[in-house]
Amino acid sequence: MGDYSIRLMEIKDLDDVMEVEQKSFSIPWTREAFYNEIENNSFASYLVVEHGEKVVGYCGVWIIVDQAHITNVAVLPELRGNGLGHLLMKSMVTLAIEMGAATMTLEVRVSNEPAQHLYRKLGFQNGGIRKNYYSDNQEDALVMWVNLK
Repeated sequence: MGDYSIRLMEIKDLDDVMEVEQKSFSIPWTREAFYNEIENNSFASYLVVEHGEKVVGYCGVWIIVDQAHITNVAVLPELRGNGLGHLLMKSMVTLAIEMGAATMTLEVRVSNEPAQHLYRKLGFQNGGIRKNYYSDNQEDALVMWVNLK
């Protein structure tokens, strides 16, 4: 898989994170949103996957009491399919367990089969549907859960 490392996101990563975000989503988060998550949200933790000095993917989670909720996960499009999403998610599961989480949940587009496959490999199961969840096209979201303990 090459020389990749995982670490906590820092403010200095925001230029690279914004590149990943803008290449990954039709309605990307703003730089300010990520800044606020890192600096002001005590529930939030973000990991980045780095290749050399460049951030090529990231994953965020909110941990409230014993529940972890994945906020977003993305890898540069040209690097997808190389196991980086799996590496990020496995690392986030480990972090969430270390922080006391007993369950983890996320939403994923019903059309995003590759992501659903990744989450199932990590033990996630279908939990329900959120109708018209995505504001860009009103696509439904599949809610997925996994017990961490």
